[in-house]
Amino acid sequence: MKTYDYLIVGSGLFGSVFAHEAKNAGKRCLVIDRRKHAGGNLYCENIDGINVHEYGAHIFHTDNREVWQYVNSLVEFNRYTNSPIANYRGKLYNLPFNMNTFYQLWGVHTPAEAEEKLAEQRAEYANIECPANFEEQALKLCGHDIYETLIKGYTEKQWGRPARELPAEIIKRVPVRLTFDNNYFNDPYQGIPTGGYNRLIDALLSGVEVRLDTDYFANRAELDGLANVTVFTGMIDKYFDYRCGRLEYRSLRFDTKRLDTPNFQGNAVVNYTSADVPYTRVIEHKHFEYGTQPTTVVTYEYPDTWNEDKEPYYPINDKRNNAVANEYKRMAEAQGNVLFGGRLGQYAYFDMDDTIAEALRLFRQNIM
Repeated sequence: MKTYDYLIVGSGLFGSVFAHEAKNAGKRCLVIDRRKHAGGNLYCENIDGINVHEYGAHIFHTDNREVWQYVNSLVEFNRYTNSPIANYRGKLYNLPFNMNTFYQLWGVHTPAEAEEKLAEQRAEYANIECPANFEEQALKLCGHDIYETLIKGYTEKQWGRPARELPAEIIKRVPVRLTFDNNYFNDPYQGIPTGGYNRLIDALLSGVEVRLDTDYFANRAELDGLANVTVFTGMIDKYFDYRCGRLEYRSLRFDTKRLDTPNFQGNAVVNYTSADVPYTRVIEHKHFEYGTQPTTVVTYEYPDTWNEDKEPYYPINDKRNNAVANEYKRMAEAQGNVLFGGRLGQYAYFDMDDTIAEALRLFRQNIM
């Protein structure tokens, strides 16, 4: 008899939800993580009483009532609503594109005036019948002003390549609101765990054995031998020793500063959309939880080319990578005692609610 029912590789949100469900079902679980802390990219560091999102801003939002009730059964969430600001060469614009944005861009006051201006902008690109790339698709959808001011520079920084070299399907639509509504997400449920995301991870992993600073690949055979089933949440291509080729990822780099001022930018997230600013956004963490501390902490977020020494944050789901990923997924299905989950394990761009829903689905389908 093996020591554990499940070995769960990775203590991020996916692995923690799976472990929580398995423990509640009476299963013996071991969670391992190569980092020195649990929680994966959700981990928060407390600085001056401010919960600093160590690996970039995480804002929980969902239209999935089951997932919302699930997380609220574990921790209390606050009423934070994401309303980012865009800074383009010193001028500020509201996001997403709404009547405030259109007033700031064009001075229009009514939805009818905004619609007329949008139609005028789109008409310049009506001759583009089948957009060949991201730039053509975006221009056809929203016209020159919105694209050049709020989309082009940010997107090219994020992906590390010109918009003309990105596939058109990345921007299938441009959300436009003809109301003065700055709420970025349309989802009915939104917030941040009161006291930070560490509380959510701690609640999920309560009563579960966790080993940190443990490299799965350095002790693979020994660790696999401890459990009946391995739940793997790392890079699926690395698991299979890159047999079908390497998948591509985008990484991030963070420059975090503690400042002796109570309020640096007045908003949790400010996006910098011009190409001449190297970072994509500045995060002021205290505003996620309505902090009143006399100091503040800000993080400058820089998109980065990924390599083995950096964290793989985003899968690059273009045709070439998806084809390679599908080969790995077919190999994964043939593994009798290994389950793959999460952004890296499934090579999919999951938001937090998607991650939780997938972890619940995988557990329910495979419970022993």
